[in-house]
Amino acid sequence: MQNPPFPAESGTLTLAGPVGPLEVAVDLPKADVPTVPVIAVICHPLSTEGGSLHNKVVTMLATTLREMGITTVRFNFRSVGGSAGDFDHGVGEQDDLKAVVAWARAGNPQATLWLAGFSFGAFVSLRASAELQPQVLVSIAPPAGRWDFDGVQPPAQWLVIQGEQDEIVDPQAVYDWLEQLKLPHELVRMPETSHFFHRKLIDLRGALTHGLKQWLPTTGSPAA
Repeated sequence: MQNPPFPAESGTLTLAGPVGPLEVAVDLPKADVPTVPVIAVICHPLSTEGGSLHNKVVTMLATTLREMGITTVRFNFRSVGGSAGDFDHGVGEQDDLKAVVAWARAGNPQATLWLAGFSFGAFVSLRASAELQPQVLVSIAPPAGRWDFDGVQPPAQWLVIQGEQDEIVDPQAVYDWLEQLKLPHELVRMPETSHFFHRKLIDLRGALTHGLKQWLPTTGSPAA
């Protein structure tokens, strides 16, 4: 299977993944904002618990980035939606992410890579960061204490957002893990916020916009 070129319009497509087809959704920046040369690849939450590229936190993240002039790429990990294969506990999912990033970079050689992930997606993107070397990493509710984060190498420009009433990821475990890492990061604690950001998606958008605008390129140019 030959991969399609990076699209000039928003839409869904299929890539050749490590174990078969990967379902991908590309969304170009909002029409009324200047485009910046950034491609953001976004990873969804746990595949075995209904996580997909359509998750509301993932789509809010993509919408927020598009409002900042960024092209976004969401995709389904293996075993989800139109993506082939079996759940692989974050190992094969890193390979899926790397395949999507390689395709996005090949089609946008002048663009900077940002990575983002929610919950399990935060784990996968963190584990892959050492190899992929994104300029910016966004980790929403990273599941510290639930998955193995030993040896992760996030970039210096790293935004972490954690709900303080998270019923799935222990907020204190996240705070303790960040303290032990002693690596540069910006942590946003969202009070009265559950794991899936019920009734807090607009607040999440504000936290993302405020935290990420400082890292945007200073000049705009086409990203695709």
